Amino acid sequence: MTRRRPSSPRSNKPSSRNRQGKLRIIGGDHRRRILPVLDKPGLRPTPDRVRETLFNWLAGELHGAHVLDLFAGTGALGLEALSRGARKATFVERDPDVARAIEANLTTLDIQDSRVINTDASSLLQGPAPAASFSVVFLDPPFRLNLAAPCCTALENAGWLTEEAWIYVEVEASLTPDVPANWSLHREVRAGDSHGRLYYRKMVPYA
Repeated sequence: MTRRRPSSPRSNKPSSRNRQGKLRIIGGDHRRRILPVLDKPGLRPTPDRVRETLFNWLAGELHGAHVLDLFAGTGALGLEALSRGARKATFVERDPDVARAIEANLTTLDIQDSRVINTDASSLLQGPAPAASFSVVFLDPPFRLNLAAPCCTALENAGWLTEEAWIYVEVEASLTPDVPANWSLHREVRAGDSHGRLYYRKMVPYA
């Protein structure tokens, strides 16, 4: 759940490219580890309270999971999932500096079986699905760009999901995302200007 808003006009302030913030892993094997994250406009870790709520919902579903963290940003959700028992994670992040920062944090935590894809998440979903589908997906697109619905459609229709996948969708509080009919809303949480919903995918029976 890394919030990215559409770009604002440039200012005369010094570049924040090399400044850093902090990300705290809050549960699992890497609990309390503090990791650096780049200090860039619109980039911040998911608040601890929201992450704790989400991962309480997912308790029992993460062991051995194959996780997809779209629009990964700081990678907070994917890293938390790995700490709590996910087998591997794929992070998708368009900004090359931010993608390298996630890779560095994976190295710091000595996580081997995960990777970062430096590309646009929406474009990736329009391409071929991976050989192995994902059982847990985190989808947190930028606000006000209407990306959630087409991403959900692509996840459902193009073979990205396991038969009983869990999908967490984070959008602006004023928007109710349009999701596939076989996704059942499990839980939801409101935090500031965002609204998170956890869906459970049910297979559509063949006619």
